[in-house]
Amino acid sequence: MFLQRNTKRVGSKVYHSTLIVERFRQEKKVKHRLIANISKLPMHVIDGIAQSLRGQESFSDPLAIPRQAGKNFGGLWALHQIAHRLLISKVLGSSRKAMLVLIMIYGRILTQGSRRHLTFWKEGQAIEEILAVEKFDEDDLYQAMDWLEASQAKIEEKLFRLRYPQGSVTLFLYDLTSSYLEGQKNELAEYGYNRDGKKGKKQIVLGLLTDKEGSPIAVEVFRGNTADCKTVAAQVQKLAQRFGVQEAVLVGDRGMIKKVGIESLKEKNWPYITAITKAQIESLIKKGVFQLGLFEEKLVEIEHQHIRYILRRNPIRAQEIQINRMQRMQKIERFCQTLNEKLAQKPKAKEPIALRDLKAKISRLKLTSVFNVEIKNRVLTLTQNPKALQELSRLDGCYVLKTDLCKEKLTTEEVHSMYKNLSFVEWAFRTFKTGFLEIRPLYHRKANRTRACAFIAMLAYMICHHIYQHCKTLNIPLQPLIEILDQIQTQSFQISAQWITVLPTSLRPDQQKIFDALKLKFPKTLSQKLKHTA
Repeated sequence: MFLQRNTKRVGSKVYHSTLIVERFRQEKKVKHRLIANISKLPMHVIDGIAQSLRGQESFSDPLAIPRQAGKNFGGLWALHQIAHRLLISKVLGSSRKAMLVLIMIYGRILTQGSRRHLTFWKEGQAIEEILAVEKFDEDDLYQAMDWLEASQAKIEEKLFRLRYPQGSVTLFLYDLTSSYLEGQKNELAEYGYNRDGKKGKKQIVLGLLTDKEGSPIAVEVFRGNTADCKTVAAQVQKLAQRFGVQEAVLVGDRGMIKKVGIESLKEKNWPYITAITKAQIESLIKKGVFQLGLFEEKLVEIEHQHIRYILRRNPIRAQEIQINRMQRMQKIERFCQTLNEKLAQKPKAKEPIALRDLKAKISRLKLTSVFNVEIKNRVLTLTQNPKALQELSRLDGCYVLKTDLCKEKLTTEEVHSMYKNLSFVEWAFRTFKTGFLEIRPLYHRKANRTRACAFIAMLAYMICHHIYQHCKTLNIPLQPLIEILDQIQTQSFQISAQWITVLPTSLRPDQQKIFDALKLKFPKTLSQKLKHTA
């Protein structure tokens, strides 16, 4: 919007008028429409309106004209700028369905909730002003999800090639998690190894591929009973065929990169970095590949049959494991005491049942080798096995990394550092599932919409990851940081019966700090709303 000042001469008389005019686009043509005629207002009020439309401080007398707060603008606008910077909006395109997908991505960050929830949430957001989407309903959003899922492979591929020029990224992090479902009818739902601790719930498995900094590249949804190691070959194929990667190092967690995955990597002559399980460590110690005494806080490397093993004992983790084991042992002792009190106070309580319950408790807490249990004269007795306890604790805090990458490519310390970067993927999963983006539990039934939901969460996390990387020095958690931006609202003032919407002329200090950290410049007027300043 802008002020249009007109002068017209009729005979000896000169007439002046001041109009508020808005530009709009119709069939690729820019047109104008009259918003209000403010010619009869006092000059100081007209000047104040002009300043407001230019994004400047106006109306030294705040009571001179009615004002009210408008829609939330800052959070949505900042996310849209970052999506443009990360090329997300570019690869999605400018169609209506692409805009609806962006709304779902921004909504996942700003409000979470279902598609139906977004149809109500939109009323308080400047969606029309920023994304030029006037109306949409739940069905529109589901149709956009269907379009997104059908286009996911092309979108991921295009985004990868734009963000990473050929050969600029060679190290990839890959990990899996599961997410439980409500209901039984999801087309991908199966019972499997449940990482959520939700017994009796079907689940899906999510695989996330990122660069070495943890910025997501691709997400894939597998059936809930898919084993970790069976997904690696699909990621190798994806990197080679879809993304055109010629050289890569794949970093995966223990149990992830096994025989089938290693064979897939060898076909491409791609090395890997992973960790081995406790049972595998025990087996290699028995074979004499390395000795228990080599596990120290300092990294130690052993090479065996062209495989590098990097050993370390983490003293902090060792202490955590010991404390946890002690707490489990105390739980068992307290449970034993409770059962003994029950046997003493209730003559009908049966000894075999009490013995069974105590053994079941010990088994659940994985301390069967540590405790011996006896019952005599209606009294349960626990006896510890010191040798078994010592054997159980000898590998506390110990871990072994495994790689076939030659030393000329990465040193011992660099291999260790690259493996530790898997924590970025773990943080992404926490943000996906129970943290800020909170997609768990899923309620979808169709496989394609389940995949679309995961893809939307991945793109939303890509934006969140970018925000975190730029704002971590501010020491503001991600959710409050987004809320601070979302508090920036448009302002409206009344001219006769017409309300005119403008942007705030200044930001709060905390809001300005965030914009500075993100290297974004807040627009002065709404006419700048679709200009990407990133």
